[in-house]
Amino acid sequence: MDTHISQHPTIKQLQGGLIVSCQALADEPLFSAQIMARMAQAAWQGGAVGIRANGPDDIRAIRTTVKLPLIGLYKDGDSGVYITPHSSHVRAVATAGADIIALDSTQRTRPGGESLSHLLDVIHQECHKLALADISTLEEGIAAEESGADIVSTTLSGYTPYSPQLDGPDFELVYKLAKRLQVPIIAEGRISTPEEVERAFDAGAFAVVVGSAITRPQWITKQFVAATHRRS
Repeated sequence: MDTHISQHPTIKQLQGGLIVSCQALADEPLFSAQIMARMAQAAWQGGAVGIRANGPDDIRAIRTTVKLPLIGLYKDGDSGVYITPHSSHVRAVATAGADIIALDSTQRTRPGGESLSHLLDVIHQECHKLALADISTLEEGIAAEESGADIVSTTLSGYTPYSPQLDGPDFELVYKLAKRLQVPIIAEGRISTPEEVERAFDAGAFAVVVGSAITRPQWITKQFVAATHRRS
């Protein structure tokens, strides 16, 4: 591991801990910046070491409520490259108060034609923030590190057509990235139990992100409903 970047104060705070993704889309019951701020506060009280949040409004509200490293992103659209796709989104997230900016770093073409390298330059040189690369394959992780990403996350494994379509977390990708890359590796994607968190760390994760299993009650309810035996 790159000992220099892993010793950065913000990144060091994340090591060995749980990052909670506090996000709700416009069509979800908890969609509200203030609700997400309360959700982040609850995660903080529960021992989370960091928060991942979407959009300037939510990021601003969380920033004033929780004193934890904040990974910010900006979702625009719902398919293809939609996680912080443009430099304008990078600037908005940075201005809102994110410490780390997450962006789609897959091999897919970005809308608007901006390159990953250009966006990383905007994050580092203009906004003076850290960059987290959301990837779906080992090759994308290698390319992201070579382009200058400070952290690589498995967020998009299973969400690109060419990555493994798994029901659960992609532990193999975590393992391969941790063996190959020098930057910290964050495990994210379909992690829903404490046992899976432990397994992610065993695979070499620097930190682990959990979202839906903590912060999306409609998803949590569905898991319990699926285990019931309703009778008419």
